[in-house]
Amino acid sequence: MSLDRAILAFAGFMILVSLVLSYAVSPYWCLFTAFIGLNLIQSAFTGFCPAAKVLRKVGIKPGSVFR
Repeated sequence: MSLDRAILAFAGFMILVSLVLSYAVSPYWCLFTAFIGLNLIQSAFTGFCPAAKVLRKVGIKPGSVFR
């Protein structure tokens, strides 16, 4: 799995987790969903993603977007 696909899978998973938490715990978890969305938008323009740095250190091979 490339780093690009790992980032997309991680973001999707975190969005689903935050939606479940907003339903089960508190609607304020929707703010976390908004944070993830904003992070995806800024990474589309800048190419910087904090999760990419962490996943790269774990050993996932770079893709064509996040290096």
